[in-house]
Amino acid sequence: MTLVRWDPFRELEEMSDRLNRAFARPALRNGGKEHLTVADWVPTVDISESEGEYLIKAELPEVKKEDVKVSVEDGVLTLSGERRQEKEEKGKKYHRVERSYGSFVRSFSLPESVDEGGVKAEYKDGVLNLHLPKTEKVKPKAIEVTVG
Repeated sequence: MTLVRWDPFRELEEMSDRLNRAFARPALRNGGKEHLTVADWVPTVDISESEGEYLIKAELPEVKKEDVKVSVEDGVLTLSGERRQEKEEKGKKYHRVERSYGSFVRSFSLPESVDEGGVKAEYKDGVLNLHLPKTEKVKPKAIEVTVG
């Protein structure tokens, strides 16, 4: 029987490599040469909650307002659009293109407490702010239990 020393960092590195491949992130392998895989592009979001509303902030750099669509249907908020790639110019040579382009779609299931008719969207400096107001919740009724 051969004893093998356990190296937890090696296992973490192997797991990280598997995740990078699964989510199409570039990873350094083969003596420092990069393997690049183009992934579908989706905007990153932050979702927060205050007493009166939910707020979704979506980063949409270099996306025009006209290329963004927001819809709410059957308790699902859908954000879709497209980030267009620059036209190639004569005399311009690209050495690396890592940013992703193309169509995107993100969907979010809304809590029952959201007033779907009151959703508002603001777009400024490449950030889309979606304000999802809360409805008045029905307060639970306390029932007194008597011992008889």
